[in-house]
Amino acid sequence: MPDAPADVASPAPVDGAIDAALAALGGIGERGVPIGPLTTYRVGGAAAVFARVGELEDLDRVAAAIEASGLPVLILGRGSNVLVADAGFRGIVVSATALTDRFDIDVERAVVRAGSSVPLPVLARQCARRGLTGLEWAVGVPGSIGGAVRMNAGGHGSDIAASLVEVTVGDLTPGADGGRVRVRAAADLGLRFRGSDLGAGELIIDAVLQLAPGDTAASDAMISDVVAWRRANQPGGQNAGSVFVNPIPGEVSAGALIDRSGLRGLRVGTAQVSDKHANFIQADDGGSADDVHALITLVRDKVAADTGYVLRSEIRLLGFDDAELG
Repeated sequence: MPDAPADVASPAPVDGAIDAALAALGGIGERGVPIGPLTTYRVGGAAAVFARVGELEDLDRVAAAIEASGLPVLILGRGSNVLVADAGFRGIVVSATALTDRFDIDVERAVVRAGSSVPLPVLARQCARRGLTGLEWAVGVPGSIGGAVRMNAGGHGSDIAASLVEVTVGDLTPGADGGRVRVRAAADLGLRFRGSDLGAGELIIDAVLQLAPGDTAASDAMISDVVAWRRANQPGGQNAGSVFVNPIPGEVSAGALIDRSGLRGLRVGTAQVSDKHANFIQADDGGSADDVHALITLVRDKVAADTGYVLRSEIRLLGFDDAELG
């Protein structure tokens, strides 16, 4: 798959396609569920079809709905890197929180198996509490395990690829070859800086991480340092973290380029480039996702004109007409 932030266009489906999807989903499908509030931006519209996966058998229903309707699909975790257009997403949104919200920590082997919807900060603290080290950096990332694997999330000198062993995925492709559920080794995922080769139709069920024995006090100190740094350098409120990928990691940062173009604090309607960190774009309470999108576009274009760097968005854009920000 292309990098996860690529814009997902929303072709206008006929009502019949939505009806076909809902018929295939049965009791796990709903029409017109607001999904903007399920993201950390907390703005934006509804999904034409929303599927709640609670059992592995439900994956067959989702695959049948995709085949019957031809609608685009999005697997939604905790929404920490998603922006939904005010008009919504005319496709199928799949939530598997009920299936993937558990974790198990084997202290003796220093092995963790975590469902894809487990929040990274929770898992980081639980591992530290049990004397395991290697995941302290994740306490400052507001996403889930599934999103971290798909985007190879990282920070403070590490990333999920450093400890990932394998993932269990549910293939939503109609007639999936090799079975609906399979295990994929980390080495086969194409993990790279803020990206992977995981397909849009691959629902991450859980991930296995190999950590190392450590010292609880030392891990707690590292976690405190990460939290303090984040609070000092990054804004809270309604945002999705860093908007753009650093063009040259460790050398050229998106935030520095945005600052060079004098865009810190720039506002478009209900959206603003953060005064605290230029690579964050904030949405006002009750604001417009379309304003956020317009500001992302403006920043991208101005930086390109000023510096020659064309910034790539880390954020998954749903329901917008253009595909220029991926």
